[in-house]
Amino acid sequence: MSQHIAEIRIRGSVQGVGFRPCVWQLAKEMALCGEVRNDGEGLMIRLYPARAAAEFRCRLESRLPPRAEVDSVSMRLGACDEVPDGFRILASAPDPGHTRIIPDLATCPDCLTELLDRDNRHYRYPFTSCTRCGPRFSIIERLPYDRERTAMAPFPLCRRCAQDFHNPRDRRFHAQAIACPACGPRVWLAAPDGRMLEQDDAIDAAAQRLQSGELLAIKASGGFHLACDALDANAIARLRRFKGRADKPLAVMLPDVTRLRERCDPTTPETELLSSPAAPIVLVRAHTDRWPPNLLDGLDHVGAMLPATPLQHLLLTAVGRPLVMTSGNREGSPPCLDNDEALSELGPGVDALLLHDRVIVRRLDDSLAQVTSGGPQLLRRARGYAPGALALGEGFARADGLLALGGDLKNAPCLLQGGQAILGTHLGDVANPRILQQLADSSAELGNLFASPPHLIACDAHPGYHSRALATQLAEQLQVPLIEVQHHHAHLAACLAEHRYPLEGSPVLGLVLDGSGLAPADSPHPLWGGEFLLADYRHCKWIDGLPAVAMPGGERAAREPWRNLLAQLERWAPDWEQRRSPAIEALHRRPVDSLRALIRESFNAPLASSCGRLFDAVAALLGVAPACNSYEGQAAMRLEALARQASPQPVPSLLPSPGPLQLDGLWRRLLGELEHRSASTLAFRFHHWLAELLAARALDLARQYRCNTLVLGGGCLHNRLLRMEMERHLRAAGMRVLIPARVPAGDGGLALGQAVVGWAREKAHA
Repeated sequence: MSQHIAEIRIRGSVQGVGFRPCVWQLAKEMALCGEVRNDGEGLMIRLYPARAAAEFRCRLESRLPPRAEVDSVSMRLGACDEVPDGFRILASAPDPGHTRIIPDLATCPDCLTELLDRDNRHYRYPFTSCTRCGPRFSIIERLPYDRERTAMAPFPLCRRCAQDFHNPRDRRFHAQAIACPACGPRVWLAAPDGRMLEQDDAIDAAAQRLQSGELLAIKASGGFHLACDALDANAIARLRRFKGRADKPLAVMLPDVTRLRERCDPTTPETELLSSPAAPIVLVRAHTDRWPPNLLDGLDHVGAMLPATPLQHLLLTAVGRPLVMTSGNREGSPPCLDNDEALSELGPGVDALLLHDRVIVRRLDDSLAQVTSGGPQLLRRARGYAPGALALGEGFARADGLLALGGDLKNAPCLLQGGQAILGTHLGDVANPRILQQLADSSAELGNLFASPPHLIACDAHPGYHSRALATQLAEQLQVPLIEVQHHHAHLAACLAEHRYPLEGSPVLGLVLDGSGLAPADSPHPLWGGEFLLADYRHCKWIDGLPAVAMPGGERAAREPWRNLLAQLERWAPDWEQRRSPAIEALHRRPVDSLRALIRESFNAPLASSCGRLFDAVAALLGVAPACNSYEGQAAMRLEALARQASPQPVPSLLPSPGPLQLDGLWRRLLGELEHRSASTLAFRFHHWLAELLAARALDLARQYRCNTLVLGGGCLHNRLLRMEMERHLRAAGMRVLIPARVPAGDGGLALGQAVVGWAREKAHA
């Protein structure tokens, strides 16, 4: 006679986190029979007797593995012709589906304890891991997640590791990346020509070289780092010369939080984020007198991180001081991924290379985050977060098979699958052909890995973007529709998607602040960068924005802040030549008449409503902008750092007037106080005044269009001071404010916005 068995389907991040042993242990405690297995959909549990399933589910939900993320649990009764004998863990089913892949996870406390325990067989083994930590996305080749489908396949388990792997009571039970000195990957120190310098004590030998001021390339889990002593100005200068990074801040790795506090002033939320399983780089307040000046480029924050792998723990413990730990590449190129590539490209500039023999299946840069008044905010989404999935709002349940390629800068693709957005890892500037190829590879891989071949492609509408050209090529090859999405609409939509705004939700008011993006054809000026939009997922209407100001010299104005200062002064303060300041005097030495002619004749001086260029202009006025930015946002970042030096004091209101945004009052106040206020005070007041202007206009427009929700987006939202001041004004007035946090506010989030806009438009035409 047929009986019933309960079938429990669990979807989410449930593979590679110790979920099956957790289920096995609970089933044993409750004396239940059945089985559990991984498959392409996630996890399937079959439980007998079925009447115990409700209690089992309740107890399971209260004791989930620490790294598990459950999206859904469903249960049904199935036929059972034969009562199962005991409870078993079955081999994974090979069928494709919609399970999620866990990001790489930082070393857990238990593995770290064993790493430093002389009596443990994992003592000082640089690749130890368990179900709670270690590589995941960087080593997986295909699903389901089993050792034979990862970079660990060439390393058969020794007898003792096999015992741990098959023991359901061990935390290494079915931990696919486990290994020990007897059976796992090995590390060695190589000379730039590839000769082995040291194997048994490779990490200590590398540490000694770093202590003596040498420059090393170090193979990590998702790419290479370039490393040197972060307190040695000469070593930093040498690294900068070789890498081709003259000024851009360099990330540092410290052994632990105690060492971090010796040179920085981290908050409790910042140390918690640093110590989290994702272990991102976190921007923390630096004691600037305790770091070499050529590390920080005049900024007051440093990108700090803690060791994320056993190898890094061992190295930092041996060195005993902070290390520069920056991506292993020349500026503009992708980081090296294999030993031969590193020897060829990094060997000529380093003194030695710390290598290992585990293959890096895919590139994973270090993630970058900051902590704001609203909590952590991701600036770069990569190791520890990718390929994380975001659940989408109501109406997106069937969203599937749409691939979005993002923009040209800070590129990261996105795939819609099963009502979720799968966010690919950060790739960078696709103007570099090798990074563009990585985008092509990553895009194909997302569809293959998640068994969701694209039937729609979305991209930026800019006709000159390399990412758009690739999208066009892919759409032609796959014979699928191509959907172009305006740059700033994508910024706004990405924030809506992150906050699970419903597909058919009412239009919202949006404010997108960035450097620049191509405006729609019907815009009165060609470049946007400070726009108020009325939008939903399908439609986007411009309703106001920062006044458009010329960019004399076109692209050169994006690099040379003084050009923007001249343009802003010509627009808002025609009598500027009568003023006295070092910045004004410096302008007199520039080709002012030639640039005036460009502006007057609208020749190579496109009009742009750019918040980023406004920041450049004020930075130039206050003397903190370089003659030419050597990296994106350099002048604006220096201006924000200058503002934080100001003594706390009330700021007089700018008293914004109703109506379209104008900047004449702001510039009058800046120039009027230029001779009797410190640069730091003026920098702080600029942030306050701009936030006041934007917030006042937002409230006016919200009343006019009867919107109580303001959505913020764009790279200028990474400026914590501007964001904080705007939030304060808006929330005080009762405005609901949506701000990106889990997805970068800048171009790293564009693909998510493109994806949801593309799906919404396609659904409207279906």
